[in-house]
Amino acid sequence: MQGYEVTLPEMLACREHRALLQQELIARYHCPVISFCMNIPGPIKTTPQIRSAFEYGLKILEEQLTLQKIPVLEAIPIHEVTGDEWIAAVKFPASSIKTLTTQIEETDCFGRLFDIDVIDITGEKLSRPIYRKCLICGRQAQECASSRRHSVKEMQDKIEEILEKGM
Repeated sequence: MQGYEVTLPEMLACREHRALLQQELIARYHCPVISFCMNIPGPIKTTPQIRSAFEYGLKILEEQLTLQKIPVLEAIPIHEVTGDEWIAAVKFPASSIKTLTTQIEETDCFGRLFDIDVIDITGEKLSRPIYRKCLICGRQAQECASSRRHSVKEMQDKIEEILEKGM
């Protein structure tokens, strides 16, 4: 995988900025927030293929929100070296939104690469009803990540394979 290698301080600043935007939207609209980005392990967070998959995922998400008549009150797109993001305030019950976003993550060809969080009006991130599977071995992803069971190279190769199959 070729691209700009993001530093730890850049990623920490990105996460802090994302959390701030989420809290600002919750305070402004008093409703849940969707935070969509890509789940890309390693230092390279965006490439043209990753950006295409993000744009595709955003289109699917927006279509589902429209189909379900879920009003988007404000949306903030972000395109940085730390990755693509879309943060939106939505007027709908957080648990119903989480069900919808989990379905996208579980059924779409790029779904495993999508990271769609739902934050309720108290600022709490809703948990998934089912654990995410590891890209490589199918075990619980958190378990593999915390034990560093797979190398960054293995994960990047698998991500490239998913991107190539889906394009």
